[in-house]
Amino acid sequence: MHPILTPRLIATALLLCLGGCAVGPDYQRPATPDVSTFKEAEGWVPAAPADALERGPWWQLFGDPVLDQLAARVEVSNQNVAAAVGAYAQARALVREQRASLFPSVTLDGHGRRSGSGGGSPSNNYQLGIGGSWEPDVWGRLGRAADGAAANAEASAADLASATLSAQGELAINYFSLRQADAQKALLANTLTGYQRALEITQNRYTAGISAKTDVLQAQTQLANAQADDAGLQRQRAQLEHAIAVLVGQAPGNFSLAATAWNPVVPEVPVGVPSTLLQRRPDIAAAERRVAAANGQIGIARSAYYPSLNLSASYGLGASRVADLFSASSNVWALGLSAAQALFNAGATGARVEGSEAGHAQAVARYRQTVLAAFQGVEDQLAATRVLLTQQELRRQASTAADQVEQQVLNRYRSGQVGYSEVITAQATALSARRALVQAMADRQTTAVALIQSLGGGWQAQP
Repeated sequence: MHPILTPRLIATALLLCLGGCAVGPDYQRPATPDVSTFKEAEGWVPAAPADALERGPWWQLFGDPVLDQLAARVEVSNQNVAAAVGAYAQARALVREQRASLFPSVTLDGHGRRSGSGGGSPSNNYQLGIGGSWEPDVWGRLGRAADGAAANAEASAADLASATLSAQGELAINYFSLRQADAQKALLANTLTGYQRALEITQNRYTAGISAKTDVLQAQTQLANAQADDAGLQRQRAQLEHAIAVLVGQAPGNFSLAATAWNPVVPEVPVGVPSTLLQRRPDIAAAERRVAAANGQIGIARSAYYPSLNLSASYGLGASRVADLFSASSNVWALGLSAAQALFNAGATGARVEGSEAGHAQAVARYRQTVLAAFQGVEDQLAATRVLLTQQELRRQASTAADQVEQQVLNRYRSGQVGYSEVITAQATALSARRALVQAMADRQTTAVALIQSLGGGWQAQP
């Protein structure tokens, strides 16, 4: 065996024996509250896990073609989503950078120089060399860094999914609020027609000497207040339209949505078991991946207790003439092994280890808090869904009764049996009941969107 190769082989064998001695704790997913079912899910049929985990275009469940078109534009044009896409791409590039540190680096260099002094003849010098260096990952520091970067990239992917889901949910809520404003405006248009007719009746009765001037003034006041409410709805609709434009990545001045009939569809939402929620929610996934990244930082910090090793090798050629550069006598080679160990740094290494452990504990706490908040969100929306269904039916009954009272009181006023103040009261009550019914219908839609978001997105049954 060549005597020069013997130390090299010994060093390599030693490093291979030491390989795999990665310091730091192996990652384990933190424990979360053991919840078998949602308290507010009584009456719902749990979805099969395979169905619940399949994310799909959940907005299509509302049966609105315009919403379908707008939601599809969010992933392409929304700037918050675009920023999340950029962050994810950046995280993936960092993973490649960290993994590259596990492999040797090779460099090639060369130069030529001509020099001289005084009256002597000038001399030439040409050099060409290739070198390489490699830091063996004896203590697992580089591997931990690569794993941490991969975990952060996965967290960024979850952040991207979360940003997309948030933008789509916000779009759906704004869209339903806009359609609610359209429904309220249509309702007010019919009411204004009735108020105008009541004002004409009152004016005719006043002209005939049957009613007092105060009746006319009351009718005018009620009509003017309803017209003011209609103007307020126009302002609200304009703001919602502007918000939708920004969500789909378009300038508000170049975007408009025509008023159309409202389709208050509220889909039935299959509620899976709580353990399924932990797999569906992108914010939970992101928090868990950041725990894994923080766990890797502990190993990176602990590796500073051990020496860092570096292997280097070079081979070069040097001569005074280019023709002699590649001759056997002009070559120079070198092999090297270096080690470095901090003997004293006033406890800086220990402080870094304690800091990384504290960061891990913080990430665990945030993960568990995210899980608890997710459970709370689902419970809240399940309770709201059940209550709003009952509330809508009660609002419908109240609106029907108020409409009948309004008509009866108006008929009695025409026959001179009651004063106009009773008409005003009945009309105001009827309008309030109608608007409350529309609000209840809209609340059910927005609550369905919020429940879908709380469950981590849409679902789509497998054929």
